[in-house]
Amino acid sequence: MIKLIAFLDGSKYSKSVCEYAAWIAAKMAGSVDLIHVLGRRDESDAPVDLSGSIGLGARTALLEELAELDGQMARLTHKRGRAILEDARDILQKSGIDQVNMMLRNDGIVETVQEFEKHADLIVIGKRGETTESDEMHIGSNFERVVRASHKPIMVASMNFRPVRRALIAFDGGPSAMKAVNYLAQNQAFNDIECHLLSVAEPSSKAKKQLESTADVLRDAGYTVETSIKAGQPEKVICETIKTSDSDLLLMGAYGHSRIRNLIIGSTTTAMIRSCKIPVLLFR
Repeated sequence: MIKLIAFLDGSKYSKSVCEYAAWIAAKMAGSVDLIHVLGRRDESDAPVDLSGSIGLGARTALLEELAELDGQMARLTHKRGRAILEDARDILQKSGIDQVNMMLRNDGIVETVQEFEKHADLIVIGKRGETTESDEMHIGSNFERVVRASHKPIMVASMNFRPVRRALIAFDGGPSAMKAVNYLAQNQAFNDIECHLLSVAEPSSKAKKQLESTADVLRDAGYTVETSIKAGQPEKVICETIKTSDSDLLLMGAYGHSRIRNLIIGSTTTAMIRSCKIPVLLFR
């Protein structure tokens, strides 16, 4: 049995995260761990002492009131996290997934991912958190940190769930792209999905031979595969192909270059996640 981890933050993406986790778990007879990260409580979370130079008795009373308020906020945050997890569990169970565990964590999101991915096969997260979900040009502030820190495949859920019938694989011949191909080949529970293997490059006999050889790996695993080689800017070509092929899922390698190089030339991974309207399954 495989294990999935679904990270939930209460944003509009949380429902879709649950539905995609349920879809994968149903396909692969898996269990799902639902995790809501409360975050660390440090000095920045403590109430500010606004008592100034007022009398000692009033100052003490104010500090006690602020401490009580801080305690109430902590209890409400915990209660909210529990409610998010219980709602998520209901979605999964209604989808027929019985093996569901719920966890609240007082830690950083990256540290939580690194701790729990050791015993997981795949991670599901939302593209945007509560603070960025209304802005289509931004992704969540923790997104890149999570993807770079993880060594497991990560599904980035789109806003709305729809069953996956056709998958587009962005293939550049690199190790992470081959991981995506091998992942599908080794998990034949997905072979009712049609695959489109796309290489964004100048067409050549060498590129075509490599692409067809890769497609045969999927065909041998029972997949129906078509291939194409298109020249152009990767983000634009991939987005256009998603539309013309009516794909429901994009598979691609993630962050193949250093952060410094990405600062200079940009990142195809971040650009694709930002603009893509379908879920993306990332491999590093």
